[in-house]
Amino acid sequence: MRKVLVSACLLGRKVRFDGRAKQLSDDTVALWYAEGRVIQHCPEIAGGLPVPRPPAEIEPGADAADVLAGHARILTPDGREVTDHFVSGARSALATARSTDVAVAVLKESSPSCGLRQIYDGTFSGTKVPGSGVTAQLLTEHGIAVFTEDEIAEADAHLRQGADGADTVHPRTTS
Repeated sequence: MRKVLVSACLLGRKVRFDGRAKQLSDDTVALWYAEGRVIQHCPEIAGGLPVPRPPAEIEPGADAADVLAGHARILTPDGREVTDHFVSGARSALATARSTDVAVAVLKESSPSCGLRQIYDGTFSGTKVPGSGVTAQLLTEHGIAVFTEDEIAEADAHLRQGADGADTVHPRTTS
């Protein structure tokens, strides 16, 4: 059975930079739990960052692909570079996904790790720009369908539409 990788903060774990969680309350996620599909993961913790920790953003004008290629950094407000932690955490998420047969990931939007459609602009001003975090980027590059916490229904549809073949029963017709 294919699994769903979910950002640990969305499952109630207090692993965000500020020591809080952003718990989802969703019947579909509860169903995934009941089916034994949920794999929780926090790339920042897996990459060795503590809780709490300073916020971090991809430097202005760069994106996750630049970070993964070694052409951009992830910095804290005081200029401390934490790029290696984020890249290591993304690689850990990919390794977890591969080793547990993950087909779909549901990640926390706006994070420099998990953001899929938008991230903060690197100025620590609270401004968001289109872009992905390094974990979302790496998972996508390796064929894992990534969704935000606002796209649970879409994630479930993708999981069950036969993308993996093993979970969908196809009726046979005979002539």
